[in-house]
Amino acid sequence: MIRFLLCSFALVLLYPTAIDLYLVGLPQIASDLGATESQLHIAFSVYLAGMATTMFFAGKLSDSIGRKPVAMTGATIFIFASLLGGQADSSSTFLIARFAQGIGAGSCYVVAFAILRDTLDDQRRAKVLSMLNGITCIVPVIAPVVGHLIMLKFPWPSLFTTMAVMGVVVCILSTFVLKESNANRRSNESAAETGSSHPSETTLAKRAAEPFLGRFFISRVIITSIGVTTILTYVNVSPMLVMEVMGFDRGGYSTIMALTALVSMITSFSAPFLLSIFRQRSLMLLSQGLFATAATVLVASGVSTLDQIANLIGFGLICAGFSIGFGVTMSQALSPFSLRAGMASSILGIAQVCASAFYIWLMGLLGVSALNMLIIILALGGVISAALILLVALPSMPTSCKANEEITSTS
Repeated sequence: MIRFLLCSFALVLLYPTAIDLYLVGLPQIASDLGATESQLHIAFSVYLAGMATTMFFAGKLSDSIGRKPVAMTGATIFIFASLLGGQADSSSTFLIARFAQGIGAGSCYVVAFAILRDTLDDQRRAKVLSMLNGITCIVPVIAPVVGHLIMLKFPWPSLFTTMAVMGVVVCILSTFVLKESNANRRSNESAAETGSSHPSETTLAKRAAEPFLGRFFISRVIITSIGVTTILTYVNVSPMLVMEVMGFDRGGYSTIMALTALVSMITSFSAPFLLSIFRQRSLMLLSQGLFATAATVLVASGVSTLDQIANLIGFGLICAGFSIGFGVTMSQALSPFSLRAGMASSILGIAQVCASAFYIWLMGLLGVSALNMLIIILALGGVISAALILLVALPSMPTSCKANEEITSTS
């Protein structure tokens, strides 16, 4: 079990590291490539586009050929894309490298969640996903610091060399430590040993019993997409709120982001303990309650021209709400799928990325202020999510799924 957790955590960490590690070198990258910083900021969208376009195929492949080969391929693509980014001599080459990094990171991201679905029951998976969320909250704080320390001695390409090294570590773990966890892949191997070239009737029946259009799965896709949209909206508008409206300098902004990341970490690591006491549904509703409270605080603060203390409390409530509910909801979303966990994971990832990008783009197009953009998603998203939690309950797991998990846990 330890090997699955170690590999899953490593696979997930490629995604946030590739976002945050290089940002400290953006001015120097722009200077060397003859581009403006604003032109290179599109690299974030390009990276997410690479993730979104590959997630569907990565999920489908991981269900058919196995988690391990997809993880190895994704890590390999990430390595070469990182090396290309470090050697880029034009902005177009740099953006191509970022897109390819997104392909590699997206493949690894999908596989990580599928592995956790394969190997953990509902309760343990919810706890692990909450802890995983806490670890990923560390990256936005640590990565810029690591990047700064690297650039004290080396030029900006060394940042991408560091990413490539991370990719090598993940590739080694995927090759030599990770065991295949996909029950569908193991069934195919058993069929091959017995001379059968087609999936068994039992396997086909299980696949048919795992639809993606079920109202429970759709409800959890919506809830997790709203949650990710909320936290990414906060990250996107926080520089404007903190520095332009509240009057903090860059150092103050960094401190505030570090403090909110600390809140996320503490809440995420507390979630496993809370799950031992409270039901999953209770924590999910608590998450939405924290979002609603944050919206109320920010509305009241906005009336009084953004009181600093009130805003900091609101920011902390947003991070706590996301951290306490996201892991549980993701675990529930994956629970109905024993043979199609890869596809389920990819659908979740695509929906989360696309919903976030669309909401931020639409609000910007409509000219909505940074504060109102955040309040709208907190209030409206919170109402929608709470209604779905109350109206669509977690279905009982089919007997076939339980049997599959017992086989997985003993293999």
